[in-house]
Amino acid sequence: MLLVDVYLDKSPIQGIGVFAKKHIPRGTLVWKLDPRFDRLIEVDTYEGETGPVKGYLDRYSYPDRRNPGYIVFEADDARYMNHADEPNCDVSSPEETYALRDITPGEELTCDYNHFFETGFDFLGDRHP
Repeated sequence: MLLVDVYLDKSPIQGIGVFAKKHIPRGTLVWKLDPRFDRLIEVDTYEGETGPVKGYLDRYSYPDRRNPGYIVFEADDARYMNHADEPNCDVSSPEETYALRDITPGEELTCDYNHFFETGFDFLGDRHP
């Protein structure tokens, strides 16, 4: 779950993005996996889906780095965080995200999707767990 005040808006990176409402100092805990709200979905369940549900999960979920039998579907707007080669948020931990530098109000929160996928992330290709 996001632990900072954000809003959604049109992103210059891709579709919708997550933007800071207030100044976020470097080192701030921005997001924390909270199993009370964030969903861990079995890969078998995910792979059994088709159509719009599968497409939505393809776009807004990622492999659980702690257990390859699951994917993570975030319950809040964190799922709209976009990729950047030089992100302002560190997602190297599977359970916590920190601000890598000061983030100004109105700035888009970004992360490096390559942390979520063993073989790296192809920004131009499909994003599949």
